Amino acid sequence: MKTLERLEKKEIKELISKGWISHDAMWFVHCLQEFGIEKTNKVNRAAVRSMSAIEVGRLKKALGVTKDEFDTFDELMVFIKGSMDIVLADFMQVKFNAPSKNILHWEMEKDKCFAYKGMCKLGISDQYECGVLHRIECWFDTLNIPYTMKPQVKKCLMHSKGECSGDFILNLP
Repeated sequence: MKTLERLEKKEIKELISKGWISHDAMWFVHCLQEFGIEKTNKVNRAAVRSMSAIEVGRLKKALGVTKDEFDTFDELMVFIKGSMDIVLADFMQVKFNAPSKNILHWEMEKDKCFAYKGMCKLGISDQYECGVLHRIECWFDTLNIPYTMKPQVKKCLMHSKGECSGDFILNLP
């Protein structure tokens, strides 16, 4: 039997991430059963917005960021990379990179998005409003970073287009 001291950092991260995702999924399912998809989407996106504001503060503290705002794209990308290293577990199957200045690109492995797979199991992937990318939008809103999202995402792209990728175009020096 392993003890906490014998668990690898990656094992701990996966365990904690799966616990968080399981809670999120169970909350979503019970809300869906009680209130239907329209209200569940609305409440889910509101919860993501509230949680993201708290999360950004915690990530800044954990990463030793003392500034209120990021002055440059490079500064922001150091924070984003550090944050993604903390919050993204392997099973989530999402990749972020910065192919050029002021572009944060996202890409989900085809049919592997954990949220999409869950919505397919529930039979509602056609009605689900993406909380995964909304979380990143809310990070930028919390950080007061002007951005546009291409494509603009509300409904699940994996369901409608068979793939999920795009760019956050940021307005930073």
